[in-house]
Amino acid sequence: MCGIVGLFLKNDDLAPKLGDMLTDMLITMTDRGPDSAGIAIYAAPAEGVKITVQSENPAQDFDGLDRILSEELDAPVAIKILDTHAVLTVPEAQHADAVAMLEARGLRLMGVGHRMEIYKETGLPRDVADRFGIRTMGGTHGVGHTRMATESAVTTLGAHPFSTAEDQCLVHNGSLSNHNNMRRKLAREGFRTRTENDTEVGATYISSRIAKGDTLGQALEGTLKDLDGFFTFVTGTRDGFGVVRDPIACKPAVLAETDDYVAFASEYRAFADLPGIDAARVWEPEPATVYFWER
Repeated sequence: MCGIVGLFLKNDDLAPKLGDMLTDMLITMTDRGPDSAGIAIYAAPAEGVKITVQSENPAQDFDGLDRILSEELDAPVAIKILDTHAVLTVPEAQHADAVAMLEARGLRLMGVGHRMEIYKETGLPRDVADRFGIRTMGGTHGVGHTRMATESAVTTLGAHPFSTAEDQCLVHNGSLSNHNNMRRKLAREGFRTRTENDTEVGATYISSRIAKGDTLGQALEGTLKDLDGFFTFVTGTRDGFGVVRDPIACKPAVLAETDDYVAFASEYRAFADLPGIDAARVWEPEPATVYFWER
């Protein structure tokens, strides 16, 4: 099961409505996987690098965190707290040190990037979106996922999206049969994973290929050769998002495109409230074919 949505805006006039539109799409997918949900929002670039972290005890862990981190880094740090998540903005030169310090404090890393913020928790999509105020968030594009746990436990860290590189994230419907072998291979190459989830392995594989010099398109094509199983991947990047399905393509998927946006969903009904959907070009993405849009 699991449900995926993605929305890439071509029309900047729709930017303030991105979170609202994505939320409606994701709620429609609730019965495909109601145990956890998450959304990645790509907003305007920050003056620095945004680090999204999660805490089981935010009242304690986030109290004065920006001041503490600023003192440790000897650099300015801004903080935005939303429920169990905090987004800290730090100077680019210090962001690797900041990530290490935050993880050393026991905070869970959700994602890092100039534009990307990731919010995910256990619970229904409607409740998760309400907790973080996703409807109020603007941006250029985003992806979302509602999960039915099959490969790992129902936890915040097991929820999607998974991010393993700056401004890059992945949501996945399906199952990878060789994820443990691939996890060990990636570890030998110096690419770590933090969870037992097979989707994080897919995300790490893609970011490892890009780190070695591949384009995103080449990395997505590589999944068709190196990752066994059945899958639909939707990946977000700083400037766009891409889609690829395995050669069998047994998981449902549909794309819609107008002059204003490109939308992806596991089912067409997630498009029902999008503006101009009645005039959209709608199609099922072909198996073993990479689709990608960017600004």
